[in-house]
Amino acid sequence: MSTLDFIIWNGNPELFSFESPVGYISLRWYGLLFALGFLVSQQILYYIHKKEGKPESDVEILTIYMIVATIIGARLGHVLFYQPEMLWQDPLGVILPFEFTPEFRFTGLKGLASHGGAIGILFALWLYARKKKPGQNYLQVLDRIVILVALTGALIRFGNYFNSEILGKPTTLPTGVVFFSQAHASVLGDPTRSNNPVEVVTVKKNPGAADTIPGMKPIRIFVLFKAGFPEQEVRFFIDGEIQQRLFYAPESVLRPTGMGLFFKTILDERSNQIMAQIDTLGVTRHPAQLYEAISCLLLFMLLFYIWNKHKQHLPEGRIFGLFMIILWSLRFGYEFLKENQVAFEDKLPLNMGQILSIPLVIIGVVILIRSYKRPQPGA
Repeated sequence: MSTLDFIIWNGNPELFSFESPVGYISLRWYGLLFALGFLVSQQILYYIHKKEGKPESDVEILTIYMIVATIIGARLGHVLFYQPEMLWQDPLGVILPFEFTPEFRFTGLKGLASHGGAIGILFALWLYARKKKPGQNYLQVLDRIVILVALTGALIRFGNYFNSEILGKPTTLPTGVVFFSQAHASVLGDPTRSNNPVEVVTVKKNPGAADTIPGMKPIRIFVLFKAGFPEQEVRFFIDGEIQQRLFYAPESVLRPTGMGLFFKTILDERSNQIMAQIDTLGVTRHPAQLYEAISCLLLFMLLFYIWNKHKQHLPEGRIFGLFMIILWSLRFGYEFLKENQVAFEDKLPLNMGQILSIPLVIIGVVILIRSYKRPQPGA
């Protein structure tokens, strides 16, 4: 087995966390990258307004419109498109980033839909353009903003990768990734519980083992137990608890080999701790989040180049039309490589992401054709 034929991703989605008087609070990479997208985009928008001689004071207003529209639109989009039952089962959960049961906990907004964010942005910028800013009609504003949306989208998808969410389907390609982070947390258990015997969990490739099932790769998990935990109890714990945790890992990326886990134990007499070495298989999946992140980054570079080359002579709607066609066509294609987000999609000929992408591509085609039929500014 080549050491380059797959990747293990075991990143921690949390940048840091702490206990507060109101409960457990954490800063996640996803949230940081989400915010960074808006901060960087704002600076680029300052540059665009300066080069075009437009009021830089409008940038703050546009930034507020964008942030509010993206968050509200993406959240409502997720609920309406994927979890409409939340509207009557947990209406507060639609808008509040907290859980109140079994105890108060900051969770963030669980579930943001990019299609909902797109609709929110289109509506918010329509409201902005109604103010009739000099030289800023609706399509011209969209032409500039979608450049920044592509960049922000790239950072958000990198955040999805850190979170090990929006998983791809199994693949045999060397770009396949074993997403282990959620399984890591499951095997580790709650470190604050006194009866939790697990102290440390790590994972590596198992280069000495042969590939036996396409799309699955041999991996080796090391579990360090707390000092004094007896070897017999370790064996019972692995055969029972750990095997169950791996098999039912949240992202379902791991499968025990054969009828049970193959493992051996090593006792460190100095620390009186047992290290278990567990050999099992990891499902290698398409890193769909990275595919989309890289595509969005390239799209940002293309659109920024087009704007930088033409600026004031750019036909209105040209960049917006290209953005809509390229981004949502790619999204439609990438959905074939991704697992469905909710169960009802399994019964559909196309999943919800593909269904929602089709009208957005059509809008892009219409706007792009319109941009070629209308005379260029200054022509």
